[in-house]
Amino acid sequence: MWTHVVHRMTRARGGGAPPTLAATGGGSDGGSIEICSRAELARYRHWQRAFANRRKDHRYYEVVEDTIRQGFDYRYFVIKDARGGVRAVQPFFILDQDLLAGLHPKIRAAADVVRGLWPRFMKMRALMVGCAAGEGHIDGTDGAAAGRNAGILAAGIRGRARDLDVGLIVLKEFPAMYREPLEPFLDAGFVRFPSLPMVRLNIDYGSFEEYMRKALSANMRRNLRKKFKAAARAAPIEMSLIDDVAPVVDDACRLYLQVFERSKFRFEKLSREYFCGLARRMPDRTRFFAWRQRGRMVAFAMCIVHQDTISFEYLGLDYRIALDVHLYHYVIRDLLNWAMARDYKWVSSTAVNYDPKYHLRFKLDPLDLYVRHTSGIVNVALRLLLPLAEPTRYDKTLKRFPNYADLTAAPAGHQA
Repeated sequence: MWTHVVHRMTRARGGGAPPTLAATGGGSDGGSIEICSRAELARYRHWQRAFANRRKDHRYYEVVEDTIRQGFDYRYFVIKDARGGVRAVQPFFILDQDLLAGLHPKIRAAADVVRGLWPRFMKMRALMVGCAAGEGHIDGTDGAAAGRNAGILAAGIRGRARDLDVGLIVLKEFPAMYREPLEPFLDAGFVRFPSLPMVRLNIDYGSFEEYMRKALSANMRRNLRKKFKAAARAAPIEMSLIDDVAPVVDDACRLYLQVFERSKFRFEKLSREYFCGLARRMPDRTRFFAWRQRGRMVAFAMCIVHQDTISFEYLGLDYRIALDVHLYHYVIRDLLNWAMARDYKWVSSTAVNYDPKYHLRFKLDPLDLYVRHTSGIVNVALRLLLPLAEPTRYDKTLKRFPNYADLTAAPAGHQA
C-alpha cells in the first residue's frame, strides 16, 4: 500500500461485476467542514449512521482509534450543508510520514546518506483522510451524496490542514469507484495515482473442487492437489470458527506477527485489543478462524462479512510448518469452502502476496491515493516526485493480472 509511502462498495446478493458508483457532479454546494474529536462526535447523531452501507461502519473506526495508536492523532471532519445541517462525518488522522518509504532500495540507500546530515529530509507531517487500517470511503448514502460531500471536503480541506500545521494532505487508498466523485480533489490540485490494490474473486460455486475445475488452469489444479497431498501426510490440521477470540488472542497475535514481520510494506501494527475490540463491537460482521495441529494453533484468520462478500482481512501463519504443509493454500481452501457453503458470492482480500492470488484467478481491485501539499510551490515538486515512489511500478506480478490497466484507468466518460 502507498500508505507506506505517504500513509468496495459491496453489492446486494446475487453476484455480478465489481461495484461502481453513479456519476456525480460534486461541487462545494455552499457547505463547510469543521474538525472535531471522537468525544465531540457524541453531539452528532449522524455518526451512528456513518458508513452503514460499508462492511466497516462507524464501529470499526472507533475500534481502530481505541486500539491502534502508533503516534496517530485521530480526528474527524464534520461536513455540513449551507444551512449548517450535518451531511457526513469523514475520519482522518495525522502522523509524521516518510515520503521515501516506497522507493526502490537503491534510491532509498542514497537518501539515507542525505539523512545522515539532514534527518528530516523528505519527512513531513501528514493529514490522512480515510482509515488507518484499511481502505477509505466517503461517507454518503449513494454516489450523488458521496460526490457532494467530496466537493465540500475538497473546497475546505487545504485551509483546515494549515490550521493544523500540516503540510501534506493524503486521501488514503480509496477504491476506484470513487474516481468520479473525487474529481473535485483533482480540480483542487491533488494528484491521483495507484496504491497497491486489493483483489477480488467470484466464488459462485458449490465447492472448492468445483471452483478448481471450472476456474483454474490444469497446471494450477495439479499444483494444488500436490500441495494438499503433502499436507495430508502431516499430522491433521483442523479448522474451527472462534466464537470468543479473547481466550486465544495471544496465539492469534503470535501468528499474525509472524506474517507482519515478513511483509516488505508495513503500516498499522495490530494489537490483541484490536481483535478483541472487533469481536466485542462488531459480532455481526467479524468472523475469526483457527487452524490447530495436535492442539496447537498454527494458523489464524480474521474476516469481515457483509451482504454477499467475505473479506479476508488479516492472516497469521506458523512458519515453523507453513512451508512444509503449504499452509497458506490449505487455509484459503478451507475459507473458500466455508464461504461457498454459506452462499457468499465474492471474496475480497487485502494487498500484497499477489503471486498465489494471480494463480487462483483473483482480479485486481484498484485503490487510489490523492495527494497534495498545502504550499503551491512545494506541490509542483511533489507532483513530479510522488509517482516515482508509488509501489505498483516495482511489482512485476501485478502486470500479469488481466485487468492491470484498471489501476490507472480514468472514470467512465473522462480522460486520465
